[in-house]
Amino acid sequence: MTNTAPTPKPLAGWRVLVPRGGPWGDSVAADLRSKGASPIVAAMINFAPTADAPALEAALSRLANGDFDWMTVTSATTVDVLSAQRAVVPPTTRVAAVGETTAAALAAAGYHVDLVPSEDNSARGLLAEWEAATQGAFPLRILTLRSEIAKPLLTEGLRRIGHDVESVVAYRTVGVPVPETVVQDVRNGLVQAILVTSGSVAEQVQQQLGPVPESTLIAAIGPQTARDARAFGLRVDVIAAERTAASLIDSVAQVALSRAAAQADNS
Repeated sequence: MTNTAPTPKPLAGWRVLVPRGGPWGDSVAADLRSKGASPIVAAMINFAPTADAPALEAALSRLANGDFDWMTVTSATTVDVLSAQRAVVPPTTRVAAVGETTAAALAAAGYHVDLVPSEDNSARGLLAEWEAATQGAFPLRILTLRSEIAKPLLTEGLRRIGHDVESVVAYRTVGVPVPETVVQDVRNGLVQAILVTSGSVAEQVQQQLGPVPESTLIAAIGPQTARDARAFGLRVDVIAAERTAASLIDSVAQVALSRAAAQADNS
């Protein structure tokens, strides 16, 4: 009987920086380990209450009273805010989630979801599918909840096509300093990949870790995150095929396999 050597895991020997902590970071770290990587979980951003709490409270009161036809939610963090505020979404108000992750967070918190973009999980994708979902009804009263630093792409787009939109800041994103050991490891080329999951993460990577060595792979979770990263001066080497953590990890694994094959051919 011939013993077959185990197939090497694609990320064996790779140290990968995971820029968010909490349950998300733990889940990503576990997935990375399953592919052979050594994850470094170092939260680079955190979330703080909005600087205009009265405006948020007033908007959520109007929401509970049924004053809005639709509400748009563009992140799982916004769902956390809704839960913390014990926000009531009446059945007469339809809810649009920017992507599957946000939709799952809404469902887990007990909120209904009526619209999720079928392909492009972004504000741009949601806007593109809006008219078909609303059957051309104008004007709709829409509440858009966003982070302080989010670009008003969705709000402006909805207003441009004739809707009555109230845009409210639900939370602020703040940078978190990473340990100096992480900074030095990146600068010394001891980290093989960095996951970039949002524009705010990209900003912190550039500010705290830049310039990132060319040998370190920078992987963005989607096209919008890649555009934001480049706007902050951070290069992007690979973009996930889908806007999910699993796809982001797969994109890194594919590069690792390609590099390993190239090395094997040259040896």
